[in-house]
Amino acid sequence: MTEQTMTKAEDAAPLMLYDGVCNLCNGMVRFILKRDRRALFRFASVQSDYAAQALMRFGKVWEGDTFYLILDGRLYDRSSAALRILARLSFPWPMMAVFLIVPKPLRDWVYGLVAKNRYRLFGRTETCQMPDKSVRDRFLDLKA
Repeated sequence: MTEQTMTKAEDAAPLMLYDGVCNLCNGMVRFILKRDRRALFRFASVQSDYAAQALMRFGKVWEGDTFYLILDGRLYDRSSAALRILARLSFPWPMMAVFLIVPKPLRDWVYGLVAKNRYRLFGRTETCQMPDKSVRDRFLDLKA
């Protein structure tokens, strides 16, 4: 994927870049899919070339302990990404966006406690999990 090959729909839709071998991250993706009634979100595992190219557009590489959200031409990470995702899900989850008023260093400190221990607490898989056929088109790293 390069900027030239991204479609307008892909570029316009919120894109979550997540750790595809992390059980917690895969659980987050399933959580979002269940509550994203408008089917806004698209996904790509950070292990994919698609995600690497998307991050390169922002001069970033995966840091290993975060996931990312590309929204309205901006890249968000850690707690900022999580809260912005929740803000776009069905009720009552948008109410969590109130925590955006908490200073980012404090929010990210809490986020970091979980992120650093996610494999130990939730486990990991050897390979990225395949999404169900009903939502596979929302996973941009699986498109040919």
